[in-house]
Amino acid sequence: MQSKPMLIVVSGPPGTGKTTLAHRVAEAIGCPAICRDEIKEGMAHATPGFVPGPGDPLTMRTLSTFFDVIGLLIGRGTTVVAEAAFQDRLWSPGLAPLLGRADVRVLHCTVPAEVALARINARTANSNRTAHEDAQISAEARMRTHNAFQPVDLPVPALTVDTTTTPSLEAIIRFLT
Repeated sequence: MQSKPMLIVVSGPPGTGKTTLAHRVAEAIGCPAICRDEIKEGMAHATPGFVPGPGDPLTMRTLSTFFDVIGLLIGRGTTVVAEAAFQDRLWSPGLAPLLGRADVRVLHCTVPAEVALARINARTANSNRTAHEDAQISAEARMRTHNAFQPVDLPVPALTVDTTTTPSLEAIIRFLT
């Protein structure tokens, strides 16, 4: 009998180092990292004149595409690292159908709000993030979002990872295995 693939969910507020951690974990265990922001960037290339904003049509298409890709890979027996800044209200409905098909683990990234805000400010100059509304959201709104973030709350093992500095992969890999 074949065992289920693992689905490693990397979540947390914006600016907490999720994408960096997702790629490090995926490389360490040898599987793909599926990152919501990277999917959105790819979709923006096919949407000339796209202007990002909260709830824009591309963002909504990205949400379904993200979960479709994860579901397809899990359905084909592929272990996957899935990363997004989703709060529980978005993660739970997308992940619930996968709970019986994958061995789900959650890595919740955390940093002090000031660190997250500094990271967001630093990346707003990155021309590869044109599909995101980073520069349009005030520092006060970012702080409120950070402080009110609702982590993934599913009946699966979860580990909180402080990404203020580069976390050791050893403990994370031990948790995953």
